[in-house]
Parts: sequence; structure tokens; C-alpha cells
Amino acid sequence: MKTIVNTLKKIALAATFITALSTNAQQVPTSPYGADDEIGALNLLNEETVLDAVKLVKKGKVYRLGMVVNAQTAAFRHRYFHIETLQPETAAAGSNKFTYVDDQLIGWTGVGSQINGLAHYGRDNVHYNGHKVEDFLTVSGVKKLGLEKLPPIVTRGIVLDMRSYYNQDIVKEGTVFTVEDIEKVAKKQGVEIRKGDVVLFYTGWTKLMGKDDKRYLAGGPGIGTEAAHYLGKKGIVAAGADNWSFEAVPHENSALSFPVNQMMATEYGVQVLENILVDELVEDKAWEFLFVLGHPLYEGSTQVQINPVAIK
Repeated sequence: MKTIVNTLKKIALAATFITALSTNAQQVPTSPYGADDEIGALNLLNEETVLDAVKLVKKGKVYRLGMVVNAQTAAFRHRYFHIETLQPETAAAGSNKFTYVDDQLIGWTGVGSQINGLAHYGRDNVHYNGHKVEDFLTVSGVKKLGLEKLPPIVTRGIVLDMRSYYNQDIVKEGTVFTVEDIEKVAKKQGVEIRKGDVVLFYTGWTKLMGKDDKRYLAGGPGIGTEAAHYLGKKGIVAAGADNWSFEAVPHENSALSFPVNQMMATEYGVQVLENILVDELVEDKAWEFLFVLGHPLYEGSTQVQINPVAIK
């Protein structure tokens, strides 16, 4: 009898746990910027943050942070990218013999350096500011939270050199960056994380691309959930890294799936940037800089390829 009672208790406890998970999955906070908000933390940017960031430009050196993309670029699971170049009209026109060549893109927008918007990650099909997938998803694009809603991102950027901190050429997959780790690196570099910042992490992970794509796509280092809350509460507007996952994979809690990416989008409205090339910034010890991003305005897109620029 005692065994039966204990079994029933375990079943009840399991049912309560599952119910709690289901309930928690629906608990996406409303935006502090109102029911109509679709841009999240980017509401923090204004003329003042731009003017402050511009003051960081001392040398006029420009750094390209986006990677070249082709059909061989390692990509997440189902994604691929192909460019087809044609001459739709081969005959020369006019007395000046005018000719032209056109490109057609075939594939997914989440290949290479990319911005993942607030429509990309959800919690049980509920996204930023309570928007439900069933209400905004169509085959021709999302009707809410599309990346065309975002303004250009012009603000202060910082890069944290986690590679040197761990003294590893390529930071080991599954390495979780803690709040303590972040604060130590920032202190060593003489920078602080401020409201309105874009925070980038250097791990050396992109060194694997084209050399060991299997390992590259199997995991990666990155921040954990504690650090995600820390950065979100700091009021950053975007965070990124030089790998495909941004967060640590395998995750610190194996029962969860991409909790950091999910949290950044649904709880803090922070844009996530992936495969961002920061090697040259680190080589020059350009720890803080003017960050500029004007992304493609594909209406209804949830993620797009980008080539952000840092100016020092």
C-alpha cells in the first residue's frame, strides 16, 4: 500500500512539474514600451546615444564584422545558401552596347553573419511582448516583430576577449561565460557595459569554419542564463559572438533548449548577432568603438544576413 501511495505521489508531482513548465512557457512579459512595441531594447537608442558613440572615433579606422557567404558556408541544421548569376537578356542594347548581369538568391537568410530578431525566438510559440505565432506567422513573412521594423543600430559597441581570458586558441564548446567571467574581462580591458551597448564576445570559434565544420556546428562556447539576465538588466540593445549559437552548447542545463537566445528575445527584447568577425578588433585592442548596422529591410523577415561595421 505504501508503495502505491508513493507511486501516486510521484505521478502527482510529475504532473505538477509538467503543468508548471507549460504555464511558464506562456509567461512572456509585456513590453515596458507599450502594447504596440515591436523593437524591444532598441527603444533605448536616441540622438544622445549616437553622439556619445561617435566620440569614440579617434582614428577613423573601419572594421568589417560580417563574413563572406557562399554555398559552402557552414549553417545551422536545414539551412543552405546559393547564389545564381544570370544574364536575363544577353543581347547588347543601344549604340553603347549596354549589357547587365543579375543575381538570384536561393536559400535561407540565417547563413553567415546574421541578426536574429524578436520574431525568431519564442517561448512555446509566444514571442516578445506576448505576440503569438498563430497570430503573426504567414508563409509570406511575419506580420509582427519583422526586422523591417527595426531602426538602424548606431551606438557604442564593446568586444570582450574570452579567448585570452581562458588562454585557449579556440574556447572549448560548452564553456559557459559567467557574470564573474564577464566582469573580470571587462575590468582587465578597462571597459564597462552600459545601457544602449552592443556587446560582442570573441571565442576564436570561427577559425573552425571550412576546416572542421562538423565540430563548428556541433556546439560552441557562450554566455549562460545568469549572464543573460545580467546583460539584459544592464540595458544592452544587442549581443553577439563569433559563433553560430551565441550561447554555450551543450547547454549548462541539458533539459533546456537554447534558453539564452530565448531569454534575450522574449524577456529583454535584445537582438542576437551571430558569426560576427571581431578578430581584427581584438588584435588592435579596440575594446570599445562606434557600432553601425543598417540591415536589409525584407518585410516580414525574422533574421537576415548582415555586415555590421565598427569604427575606431
